[in-house]
Amino acid sequence: MTARTKNTKTAPAYRCTECGWTTAKWVGRCGECQTWGTVEEAAGGTRARTRAASSVQKPAQPIAEVDSRVAAYMSTGNPEFDRVLGGGLVPGAVILMAGEPGVGKSTLLLDVAATFARGTAQNAGQNNLAQNTQPPRPVLYITGEESAAQVKLRADRIRAIADTLYLTSETDLGTALAHIEQVNPSLLVIDSVQTLASAEVEGSAGGVTQVREVAASVIAAAKERNMCTLLVGHVTKEGTIAGPRLLEHLVDVVCQFEGDKHSNIRMLRAIKNRFGPTDEVGCFDMHEDGIAPVLDPSGMFVSSTPHPVAGTCVTVTMEGRRPLLAEVQALLDQAVAPAPRRTVSGLDSARIQMLLAVLQRRAGLNVGKLDCYVSTVGGAKIAEPAADLACVMALASAAQNKPLPRKLAVFGEVGLAGEVRAVPGIRQRIAEVGRLGFTHVLVPASPTGVGDVPEGVTVREVTTLGEALALLFPQK
Repeated sequence: MTARTKNTKTAPAYRCTECGWTTAKWVGRCGECQTWGTVEEAAGGTRARTRAASSVQKPAQPIAEVDSRVAAYMSTGNPEFDRVLGGGLVPGAVILMAGEPGVGKSTLLLDVAATFARGTAQNAGQNNLAQNTQPPRPVLYITGEESAAQVKLRADRIRAIADTLYLTSETDLGTALAHIEQVNPSLLVIDSVQTLASAEVEGSAGGVTQVREVAASVIAAAKERNMCTLLVGHVTKEGTIAGPRLLEHLVDVVCQFEGDKHSNIRMLRAIKNRFGPTDEVGCFDMHEDGIAPVLDPSGMFVSSTPHPVAGTCVTVTMEGRRPLLAEVQALLDQAVAPAPRRTVSGLDSARIQMLLAVLQRRAGLNVGKLDCYVSTVGGAKIAEPAADLACVMALASAAQNKPLPRKLAVFGEVGLAGEVRAVPGIRQRIAEVGRLGFTHVLVPASPTGVGDVPEGVTVREVTTLGEALALLFPQK
């Protein structure tokens, strides 16, 4: 037995199987990804033995001499998809798209693959093709969940046919890499990454070891060839991306495709983006003939009732840097059970509970013993506090059975003291309201002002909830 000297160093003996975090002793929870039960003993406790190479094929160069034109954006032909990515596809970028089963991930990527292969731009609201903007480019679509004939049927239905779009049904990683060598595509689509498996690695397809090997091999091929890559990822019951968290760290962009199965509206959000912002949102319309981008989705979340109805209020929410109009509807009724019901759809239920308490305490409206139902129109989901004032106005309108004026939009954050706080993007919200024909806007007072007001729009600033109620519900 050799004695350990003072200079002897050992590597951490435990590693997280999800994200690769290492530690010298076992812990129940990973210190990086905060996942329980994933820290296991490493294969060896000694320091890595990899040494520096004797020669370098491509020496490092000054950053000023690096040609950035190689990584210029390439348009996919889908304006909403380009918006989320920050301008288009970057050569060599690897994009992971996750979403619930049946939400339309494969349909969207098949449509993007066809438009990219044709070099065409897609019109909003329909699946027609505009004039060619770029030459056709080879695209390889690898499907592991369906047969090639099934994908071809979907392509015929959504008119996603292109001469340079190549399709193969494959689950072996080695064969998939051989297809990449043969086609040499500019864009690679893999549906999905959990279905590919390598014969050189133990474990079943979709396991931690297999997903790591598949991701590492595909990413290496993408970087070597400057090939754009779109990976489809499964999600768990909790809505998170299935597989090891290391997959999210390896890719360049992570997108979440969301939507209600009972609605045609689909939202694409960027959770991680190394080449652009992560606050952009793309809107799509899912229909029988495929999926089409929606460049102006504001009218889809506002009801079209001909007469004013008590309990409705229109607000302006920011989805990334895009202002969207959404309608909040509230209904109050006498409670039958001892405990009043609180049913909320599209909004934060805890936030509505707080606003009900503020409305009763600060405005004197007795709503605590009434059943309360609050919902948004069109399946819209509002998470930002800027919709607080609109929710309170809708509740006050329902409590007094007095409809709000037509062509009115309301936004602002409401505090527990009854104050109305300023929200970001006031000028953009007012400009969107004026563009859609609204004539009155109720906004929180801002130290910087509201800026230039569109013609025909009246803006009223309030600082407290009492001022807002006095303006909209004046007492005789």
